[in-house]
Amino acid sequence: MNESMPESIAIIGAGATGFTAAKTLREKGFTGIVTLIGDEHAQPYRRPAVSKELLAGTKTIEQVLLGALADEIAFRHGDTAVSISAGEVVLDSGDRVPFDALLLATGSRARQLDHLDGAPVFTLRTASDIEPLRAEIRRTGSLLVIGSGLIGCEAAAVARELGAEATILSADMPLSRIVPPAISELYLNLHAEKGVAIHTGVTVAAVEKLPDGTVRAIAEDGRSWEAGTVLVAVGSVANAELAVASGIETRAGIVVDAQMRTSSSNIYAAGDVAEVPNTILGGTYRSEHWNGAIDQGAAAARSMLGIGTDGLDVVDGLDVPWGWSNQYGVNLQFAGLTGADDDYVVRGSIADRRFTAFALRGDKLVGAVGIGRPKDIRAVRALVADQRPVDRALLADDNVDLTAVTVPLSGVRE
Repeated sequence: MNESMPESIAIIGAGATGFTAAKTLREKGFTGIVTLIGDEHAQPYRRPAVSKELLAGTKTIEQVLLGALADEIAFRHGDTAVSISAGEVVLDSGDRVPFDALLLATGSRARQLDHLDGAPVFTLRTASDIEPLRAEIRRTGSLLVIGSGLIGCEAAAVARELGAEATILSADMPLSRIVPPAISELYLNLHAEKGVAIHTGVTVAAVEKLPDGTVRAIAEDGRSWEAGTVLVAVGSVANAELAVASGIETRAGIVVDAQMRTSSSNIYAAGDVAEVPNTILGGTYRSEHWNGAIDQGAAAARSMLGIGTDGLDVVDGLDVPWGWSNQYGVNLQFAGLTGADDDYVVRGSIADRRFTAFALRGDKLVGAVGIGRPKDIRAVRALVADQRPVDRALLADDNVDLTAVTVPLSGVRE
């Protein structure tokens, strides 16, 4: 461990990243003070469940808790950090939490629309968002979703399962940030089969409340749609305000180096809020997926303790991003850094909804999306991390094990 070991570490954010960091500090033998600060009153829980099981009501918050914190970790839940000043975190209560090292694991929040004109709309990011939204869906019997990403599509599917009408408005095809057009088309059809219309090419210009209490969304081209309940699901914004106010470098998120360290030497960032080096494609990116939160939280904890940092990049040990979506019982898994414009090679059948679509850039595998083939996705994560060239014909051949698709660096298969 590092000779300049901190005596007190504060963590702002009690999601998966902050929880994992606190747990890792103790597991790695840190005996100093650890304070975990979270603005939610709930115990740390699995946030991917918010738009899935928790909204559907098939699981309770108690069933998706991350686990118990060690007794020697001070958990300040229901407290909001309002500033960082001279080695202290200032809370909204006026209390101050001193630190020698600080982790910003503040996550992200739902992006809002302009021109809401006072109309009542919902967003869906935390456990506290669930009950008001579900109650309104049940009361009004209709949901209009603006945005066709993971949260928007999952919420529409849950609304149908709750017996409500659902409509999705989107500028793009469903899930287009992470899947190719053929799979977006699959989800367009899947929702249509369940009675959900997805209107694409829609840019919402205004949302207004009507005299009867319903809400109308108006597109730039003049089209309009009405519903009893409106959910805005148009992406997220990193909660980087504390970093900005402290003069820490930010772009789309808080910029960190390969040690998860910000531009302030004793302050680190991880999870949704962090903009980390991209060891696969170069540049930086924000990982907004479950395993990214876990991996980065653990990596930041190790870095704060000086573990594994002697000439090594902590980021090199991070897992390849991975996530999933469950809509109408169809489980989509994705890994790596896929995009709609990648070159895809398909193994299996998209039409039969049992396939793996491998995303390539040149001869390098950068990710995959699939339905009904979890073993393929696990193998892809290793192949993406390996970054050796792959044989396209072997990728497409269902009879070839995925461990045998790489091309030796000499270019000659052994």
